[in-house]
Amino acid sequence: MIRVLVVDDQSMIRAGFAALLEAQDGITVVGTADDGLGVVDVVRRTQPDVVLMDIRMPKVNGLDATRAILAMPGVPPRVIILTTFDADEYVFSALRAGASGFLLKDSPAEELTHAVRVVAEGEALLSPKVTRALIADYAARPNAPAAPDARLRGLTERELEVMRQVAAGLSNAEIAAELVLAEQTVKTHVSRILTKLDLRDRTQMVVCAYESGLVRAGR
Repeated sequence: MIRVLVVDDQSMIRAGFAALLEAQDGITVVGTADDGLGVVDVVRRTQPDVVLMDIRMPKVNGLDATRAILAMPGVPPRVIILTTFDADEYVFSALRAGASGFLLKDSPAEELTHAVRVVAEGEALLSPKVTRALIADYAARPNAPAAPDARLRGLTERELEVMRQVAAGLSNAEIAAELVLAEQTVKTHVSRILTKLDLRDRTQMVVCAYESGLVRAGR
């Protein structure tokens, strides 16, 4: 059973998401919150697997709340950012802070359910549009590293190649086709990269690829 916490300052959205998710097999809503203030205590009390986090809230925004949740000791829940804008500047900051993905509030019901299941399984929910926006964000930074840094030294050449493909926004199936590998082999490489670099998911891998200098815009 996937345990979900819904955090949003609009009561109708909280109620709607909770009702929709409760109607799904294998998903239960363990709680709701109307602000990021005190959300760590709610997480500690309800023990969710996934948190649906509104980004714009009056007291403590979703970015700060996400950082607080992911800084919790042990294994914190995974966070899906909820937003009304696919280019919300807070979304990119939240992804860099460790959120597992984002979802537009007007997404179809099946996309919400799919998002919760995907993230609960340890995958990232990162659309090609958001991947491109992240790339553009890093490309605009004046102090991008000139060469890959030391944190990548433990990766094999094949793992570096897979990481570049992940940073380009390709799925495991697309990487398998691009590199002429079995999809399960790609999954194994991705898992090993995450373990070696101590990353939570593919979203953090994309961020790491650009921060480390492995991939740069235009390459």
